[in-house]
Amino acid sequence: MMNKKETSTSTGFFGSFNTIGLKYGKWLLCAGIVLILILPQLGLSPYIMRIMTMIMVYATLAMGLNLPTGYTGQVSLGNAAFFSIGAYTCAVLVTKTGMNFFFALPCAALVAGVAGFLLGLPSLRLSGSYLSIVTLGFAEIVRMVVTNWDSVTNGPMGIKNIPRPRLFGIELSTANGGTYYLIFVILLLVSLACYAIVNSKIGRAFMAIKEDELAATMMGVSTIYYKVLAFTLSAVISGLAGGFYAHFMRYIDPNSFTFDTSILILSIVILGGMGTMRGMFLGAALLVAFPEVLRFMEQYRFVFYGLILVVMMRFRPQGVLGWQSKNPYKFPRGVSQETING
Repeated sequence: MMNKKETSTSTGFFGSFNTIGLKYGKWLLCAGIVLILILPQLGLSPYIMRIMTMIMVYATLAMGLNLPTGYTGQVSLGNAAFFSIGAYTCAVLVTKTGMNFFFALPCAALVAGVAGFLLGLPSLRLSGSYLSIVTLGFAEIVRMVVTNWDSVTNGPMGIKNIPRPRLFGIELSTANGGTYYLIFVILLLVSLACYAIVNSKIGRAFMAIKEDELAATMMGVSTIYYKVLAFTLSAVISGLAGGFYAHFMRYIDPNSFTFDTSILILSIVILGGMGTMRGMFLGAALLVAFPEVLRFMEQYRFVFYGLILVVMMRFRPQGVLGWQSKNPYKFPRGVSQETING
């Protein structure tokens, strides 16, 4: 396991990058938050504001997937399903029942979480590629249900004219920066929650399972319980992002949540660095903003996704900020290595 001493000995561009990150990490994070807060005041175009908003949507999704994939070692290819469940739940509740957005959003997260729990309970006894295939199949099942359940989801036509969120009578939109600040608050709350989870007993159990599931089981860690918990939390966060996404875009259809969406979320986690929270912001910024710069190349954008990942896996297999994910496992209170050795 690489520690700070080892990372500081890295050479070249990434070595300097790591050293700066270790020394000024907290200040850089604070500066990033301040920059995000003042960006809408700089007179940026609505197009730039929409890209910034989408970066935070995908950073939220990546933050959720990072729990089972980055910290617990369970690769899921089905987070687009939970993303769509959250989006459709929120959109249907608001458009068909007239529920307020801020009440519908927690409901969307809850429904997605229940779906994640029901899927995770039987499937997380599998591992490796088997689990990936199950989650991929689940995503396709959800997409087919959404496509054919016309009476609720309006089928392939999708749901149109989804109202924008309103707060104290003010409609939140890209023009007034309301949706930008709303997703920032959601991302901030999700980040704080993930930080608390990762740095708790639960997070240490996640990392123990990732390091060596058999050893974790031998030490008394209920691996199935924690794997299902990580999977369910990931679904809740994805549902939360989906609920916001539906009201931000104001239109959703089954093509908004395809296999490509799952791959993009997973790519952000891998590129940013599995098992690190800051990497999710960087990965989302790179993989969401970079294709916009190359939008004139249309469908070839995904060729660059693949190229970036190939180069990254060759020269930086742990991701851009993967060096930050090396949190040493800490024994539960009252248990030490001497206790285990007898």
